[in-house]
Amino acid sequence: MKMIVGLGNPGEEYINTRHNIGFTFIDSGLKDLNLNFKFEKKLKCELVKTNLYGQEVLFVKPMTYMNLSGEAVKLVKDYYKVDSSDIIVIHDDLDLPVGKIRIRANGSSGGQKGMKNIIDLLQTEDIKRIRVGISKGPDIINHVLGKFKKEEQELINEIILKANDMLKDYLTLTFDKFMNKYN
Repeated sequence: MKMIVGLGNPGEEYINTRHNIGFTFIDSGLKDLNLNFKFEKKLKCELVKTNLYGQEVLFVKPMTYMNLSGEAVKLVKDYYKVDSSDIIVIHDDLDLPVGKIRIRANGSSGGQKGMKNIIDLLQTEDIKRIRVGISKGPDIINHVLGKFKKEEQELINEIILKANDMLKDYLTLTFDKFMNKYN
């Protein structure tokens, strides 16, 4: 079973903010599949369980706020008995230019607090991730919780349009081939 996690913050005020790029990515990837998230209170997330390309797949949006994302990820992982090697997390990255994507098989959180919480609670850095660049702003908190400028949104839209294809490739290619295709 594969687990695809998009990071973000719950609530209307965070829709389309830089920090919610993980939610936006997953929502876009599922749009054509007519799948709807269901809130799972005991798992602290919105969840879709489905079969795609011959695999059982969980799509997860933690509802714990970014810095506590690991709580929901651990609950879902343990409940469904998902191996850490079958988890991929999609999150924003301040160190990448807006619209750049970097896919990694493992590593540190790079300062992304949601990813740090996941690593801490799962007790491993061996978690795959898709990092989506949002660049740095002068005031980090206001920057990540702010919306994209018009020219930035155009770059983000290019990534979002690829979400469905990227999710399909993640599920059908080896991870090395997937990484090489998009890095």
